[in-house]
Amino acid sequence: MRTTSTPTHCPYCALQCGMALSPLPTGGVEVVERADFPVNRGALCGKGRTAPAVLSSRVRLTSPLIRSGDALVPAGWDEALDLIAGRLAGIRDAHGPDALGVFGGGGLTNEKAYALGKFARVVLGTSQIDYNGRFCMSSAAAGGIKAFGLDRGLPFPLEDIPRTGCVILVGSNLAETMPPSLRFFSELRENGGTLIVVDPRRTRTAEQADLHLAPRPGTDLALALGLLHLVVAEGRVDEEFVRERTTGWEEARAAAMAHWPEQVERITGVSVPQLRQAVRMFCEPEAAMVLTARGPEQQSKGTDTVGAWIDLCLATGRAGRPLSGYGCLTGQGNGQGGREHGQKADQLPGYRKLDDPAARRHVAEVWGVDPDSLPGPGRSAYELLDALGGDVRSLLLMGSNPVVSAPRAAHVEERLRSLDFLAVCDVVLSETAALADVVLPVTQWAEETGTTTSLEGRVLLRRQALTPPDGIRSDLEVLHELAARLGVEKGFPADPEEVFEELRRASAGGIADYSGITYARLAAENGVFWPCPARSDGDDGPARDAGHPGTPRLFLDRFATPDGRARFAAVTHRPAAEETDADYPVLLTTGRVVAQYQSGAQTRRVDELNAAAPGPFVELHPRLAARLGAAEGDPLAVVSRRGRAVAPARITTGIRPDTVFMPFHWPGEGRANTLTNPALDPTSRMPEFKVCAVRVERAERAERAERPEGVGAAGSKAVAGGVS
Repeated sequence: MRTTSTPTHCPYCALQCGMALSPLPTGGVEVVERADFPVNRGALCGKGRTAPAVLSSRVRLTSPLIRSGDALVPAGWDEALDLIAGRLAGIRDAHGPDALGVFGGGGLTNEKAYALGKFARVVLGTSQIDYNGRFCMSSAAAGGIKAFGLDRGLPFPLEDIPRTGCVILVGSNLAETMPPSLRFFSELRENGGTLIVVDPRRTRTAEQADLHLAPRPGTDLALALGLLHLVVAEGRVDEEFVRERTTGWEEARAAAMAHWPEQVERITGVSVPQLRQAVRMFCEPEAAMVLTARGPEQQSKGTDTVGAWIDLCLATGRAGRPLSGYGCLTGQGNGQGGREHGQKADQLPGYRKLDDPAARRHVAEVWGVDPDSLPGPGRSAYELLDALGGDVRSLLLMGSNPVVSAPRAAHVEERLRSLDFLAVCDVVLSETAALADVVLPVTQWAEETGTTTSLEGRVLLRRQALTPPDGIRSDLEVLHELAARLGVEKGFPADPEEVFEELRRASAGGIADYSGITYARLAAENGVFWPCPARSDGDDGPARDAGHPGTPRLFLDRFATPDGRARFAAVTHRPAAEETDADYPVLLTTGRVVAQYQSGAQTRRVDELNAAAPGPFVELHPRLAARLGAAEGDPLAVVSRRGRAVAPARITTGIRPDTVFMPFHWPGEGRANTLTNPALDPTSRMPEFKVCAVRVERAERAERAERPEGVGAAGSKAVAGGVS
């Protein structure tokens, strides 16, 4: 047991709040304040404070499990690893490497994400790898790459927010999802700046806003285009910036002018006076920002929606300048780093593209393999999950719980059950792990060292504070052992710093260049912002003197496109993939609550958090409740074309009358993602989590008149926006 506190970072969201872990006399650790980290200055939400509770053997896995009939029974590590390697090899020999699927997570450290992508492509030879971060930031990433040539959640540190003039916050309830970050927005208002919140619900965050816009779910694209229309009509375009630093304005301008304010009001339900007020608030200060989150991004048109909000920034000169720009509030703890180093279907380390011959040559040289041996791009996350049990016959899964978190979750559960073989690495017996043939118990954040990359693009060092219990191994050890059993003896070290040193070489020269970052620097500094190339020392690897200061603020001199100019997106509004009709007359949107995190696999095992948020609910407006004859707490059935969920009513005037909200943290009959639509964005392959058509009924009535899946799917009619 260590005798002094260990500085580290919270295991949950992408703020990666600084904390320290102090040993307890009775064993284990407690969280103590670490005020030196600038993102949270010691403040933590309830999830961060209670994070050590999941380290307890009372709630976690402590032994490998192997399926015997209907039960999972304890087994030894060699037996479990031999079984996994044998089954993977047998399926590959019989059906080819693409019969092997790999699914990762946005909570894995950079080292694990890197090793998992390398394992899939070098050891298994499969193209079938993706991760749950596809469900988080893929639309923002795609929009950012199109516009700027580079995707980093925030192109500036959070500390810049209080010093700007206005922030438009689109589809984020950060008061519940990232509570310590709310102080930046409070300081913004204290400094004379203004906050505009765009959300169909009057959330805790919206209550802090100077202006709350409540559009109909699925209409964020029309709203952004309506604001851009008014920018043009009112003469607020920064013509010099557009001329000198952008391309594509004429096409984007023409597209925006087709979205006149009265039309946008009809589509979104946001009044023309509110639209004009938002434009005035955004354009009058010298600097302003737009920040998006899952609300506008988790849509089948999420990339175009992000593009329209970026267009608003570019047209007004609110990008590539101090205290201005577009940014995305990354969700998962390593959602940023997790997609930079190879566990995404189309990417290689350093944010290189898998179909780029030069990228393949560079990474193959680092890995010591022939570039032609690397498979091409594979399926995106939902498409991979949908293919399980078909041509993808096995799955190795690390750090994800798709039984709860995937869209059309009941269907995904069926696909998982249909696999020939499923192996899961996790710290708890999640709903997905419970379906597995083999479950491996792995170390947690406090029991291992590794790096993560926060929503700011700040690479951070999590330090080991505890020795893991007997019987627990790290994910890196698992990949090392499996690679050896599958014939690859070298190239998969279990030491995280050794993995990071290879990651540095693989990322060198890439968009997300980490080559100038070392563990020693991260230990001495409060993180390093990428890109951070190594200073050249005349050889092909990272220099010994990693002296580059890092890049806290991007695009101040040029954008990351070949010509240095940002690109406008000429986009137009289109309806959601599924609109309301007579059978499904209400819109469902989903999200999080403050006491739970993602699928809840860990937080639902913490008593204090369960007491604060004991279960799912259906949030609805009093008008809709009156039509249903429902009172507070009554069980309601929410039914979509894909499934049914039941949860108690929570009645509030803080939601649109045409919309209901459900949090997605719980399994069982209140599993919200049973309902959600897997319709995919054509560019990002993001599923449409944030809007689908449902009907809402008293639960007892729904039980008598259950509609089979698929009924009512044909002949859907579009319904004009506005409050019913």
